[in-house]
Formats: sequence, structure tokens, C-alpha cells
Amino acid sequence: MPTLHTAVCANELAVLQPAESLLVLERTSKSLSYTGDPIWTLRLERPGKQVIQFEAVSGRAHRQNADRDRTGSRAPLPSGYYSLGPVEPLGPADPAELGPIWIGIEPLFPTGRGHLGIHLDPSANRNANSGTLGCVGLIHHRDMVQLASLVQRHNIRALLVKD
Repeated sequence: MPTLHTAVCANELAVLQPAESLLVLERTSKSLSYTGDPIWTLRLERPGKQVIQFEAVSGRAHRQNADRDRTGSRAPLPSGYYSLGPVEPLGPADPAELGPIWIGIEPLFPTGRGHLGIHLDPSANRNANSGTLGCVGLIHHRDMVQLASLVQRHNIRALLVKD
């Protein structure tokens, strides 16, 4: 198993208290039937509560082994910890491929990647736009709405990406 990026500043560690809720993204062995995009599981883990899971994609199907730290690689997110920004509604002026909601994420380790987030992938398993440019793309609209509500209600501030 590759090691997670660990170069996290002390003040950023405060975001990642073990007793707090956390989103965890992890690759599964499943893939989308039509496009072949690997399915990732995005889990909301809250101490003492039932885990809530969502199916997601990250990167493009044919870029899963690309350099995950290089900008523009269309690879999945690099492993490590990220801080979550606010839940933001998107409108008609925003790219349709981002869906109706954006949750920005910021790596807490050195990487060439930026402008990352969690959003709906409206093209998942439908066409050549299936997958993301490196973000987390939820496969189902209802899941994105539910996740956004949970992130706001429970003040979720951290994401851990595992391999």
C-alpha cells in the first residue's frame, strides 16, 4: 500500500481530530458497466454513528495510473488528507459537468494538483465525459444532495483519500 502524504502543518492537523467526522474516499474493485470508470466509495464516518456510503468516480477511466500529483493528468486524487470548503450551489453560468453543487477540497500536503472538489458527475457511465478531471464525482444526483446536506449539518471539514 502506498504511503499517504504526511507533510501536514500542525495547525492543519487540528482539522483532522480522530474523534471528529471524516469523509473517506477509497477505490473499489467495481467499475461502471458502460464506460469502465472505476467506482470509488465515498464514506461519511462519524464516531458512534452508522457509516453512510456513496458511489463516486475520480479521474478518467483511461488515466487511473497517471501521475496523481501532476496537474492536468486527469488522474484520481492523490492519497492523503484534504480540508473541505463550504458547500456552494452552482448555477447556469457554471460548467454543466460539475452538477448543481460544489464542495471545494484543498490538499494538506505538497502536490501539483489544485482546483479540486466534490461534485456530481452528470455524465457518469453515459458518455466520453464520464469520470472527472481529478475531482470526486458522485454518480447519483440524490447522493450529491444528501452529501451536501450532511456536510453542512455535521460541519464535516476533512477528507482522507486512500488507495
